[in-house]
Amino acid sequence: MTYDSSRVWFITGASTGFGRAIARAALAAGNRVVATARDTTALADLASDPKVLALHLDVTDQATIDDAVRDALGAFGRIDVLVNNAGYGLRGAIEELDDADLRKQFDTNVFGVLAVTRAVLPTMRQQGSGLILQMSSVGGVTVALGGAAYAGTKFALEGLSEALAAEVAYFGIKVVLVEPGPFRTDFAGRSIRWAEPLAAYEPVLDAERTRFDAQDGQQPGDPDRAAEVILTIADMAEPPLRVPLGPQSFDRIRAALTARLAALDEIEPLARDTSYR
Repeated sequence: MTYDSSRVWFITGASTGFGRAIARAALAAGNRVVATARDTTALADLASDPKVLALHLDVTDQATIDDAVRDALGAFGRIDVLVNNAGYGLRGAIEELDDADLRKQFDTNVFGVLAVTRAVLPTMRQQGSGLILQMSSVGGVTVALGGAAYAGTKFALEGLSEALAAEVAYFGIKVVLVEPGPFRTDFAGRSIRWAEPLAAYEPVLDAERTRFDAQDGQQPGDPDRAAEVILTIADMAEPPLRVPLGPQSFDRIRAALTARLAALDEIEPLARDTSYR
């Protein structure tokens, strides 16, 4: 497989998980990489490569976003691929979710993505080209028990990104939503937080808590193989808007959409005919 090695990749959350795997794959293909993270010490090994610019960026801090984009353009002159990867998961029943924690989840996973995207878009418009890779989730299409907060952010990202794709196509900019299933990243460990549990929800969520926590380090998906797919997508002249990743993602999304179509057919005789008579 050959990849376009002339691009500059700007990656948020590059210290671990998908961000790091994508950064490594892009470098291996000869690209230049702007690797960003809240803690740049975690980028030290990547930064040893002369094709890497390691920068501090907190997606909830506009000043750090603006500084990182400015420094990236100063060093490389362009940004060809934006990977909005930074984020984390908050889990628990809606009644268990603290409002401040829920707002922080949306600030990171939704408003942070929007802030970085808006900061990069002027450059891509001026270039007349660009690719925005939004790291969504199978949880952006279908919701598992305890996943209301995280899925809420990813459902929002899906709708916003679909609209964005239509808005920026005129400027030669592509948008792709990447929808991974379970991959062996920190998502089920360091990058997940549970709300304070309520006893009333024990019979609803206890088994799901146990299942979810037990998958940490056991997920079947290989982030490096996912990164290879993502680099291939980035080389497509007309990439798809949505890219599920892994068999679990395809199976869950297909089941959810099939069930939704069946439910649509079932309710149609009652709810379709609502026009004035």
